[in-house]
Amino acid sequence: MPRTTLAELLARNRRHVESLPEHHFSAVEEVQSPAMVSVCCSDSRVSQEGMWDVDEPGWLFSVANIGNQTWDAVGDERVVNGDVLYPLRYTETDTAAVVGHTGCGAITATLDDVHGETDGELPPGIRQRVSWLRSVIEDGLDDPRIEADGDGNLVDQLVEYNVDRQVAYLQSNEEVPDETTVFGFVYDFQGVYGETRGRCYLVNHDGETDLERLREEVPDEYGTHVRRLLT
Repeated sequence: MPRTTLAELLARNRRHVESLPEHHFSAVEEVQSPAMVSVCCSDSRVSQEGMWDVDEPGWLFSVANIGNQTWDAVGDERVVNGDVLYPLRYTETDTAAVVGHTGCGAITATLDDVHGETDGELPPGIRQRVSWLRSVIEDGLDDPRIEADGDGNLVDQLVEYNVDRQVAYLQSNEEVPDETTVFGFVYDFQGVYGETRGRCYLVNHDGETDLERLREEVPDEYGTHVRRLLT
């Protein structure tokens, strides 16, 4: 299991500084207008900048939390996650991507919680995140498209189901500007959707989940990037 020290952290940052070209931050020192806000799971195996090949500052507004959730709680009220909403309202960003990933630990933990298999009492912060996912998982288990006794990919089916729900929430919430385009992806580093590790598979576009219609939205060369477990 990896371990780190303060010396390693400083060394890693030094290598980062030394890798930057001159004037790297010049265009964004005073203002930002990202091309996209991406809300992804905070899993250490999933790099948002890596999956979108982002090297330049200012292109991606990245949000991460367990279960790539687009909502949050203010008291007892469910609201759009402020980290997701901020760039859509205040930086002229009009594209959002919800990115789940195969083998998601948050989905697995919530599924265990639904089945009463949680080991011990969850800390309050984690409990809140799991509680918001719980209704999604419960609904997913009742969805006829999901095969709970299938070939072992129940978690991955629920990952995709959760992406659909998060996309729908952004689309339906009046706080999100009408001109916002919302994509749903699943990042596959386990070969669940195909043999190519690290590919983002398009599973939803503004609520559209039909495979043929989704494929019409992408250039022919990216047809294999459109796949779904749930049809």
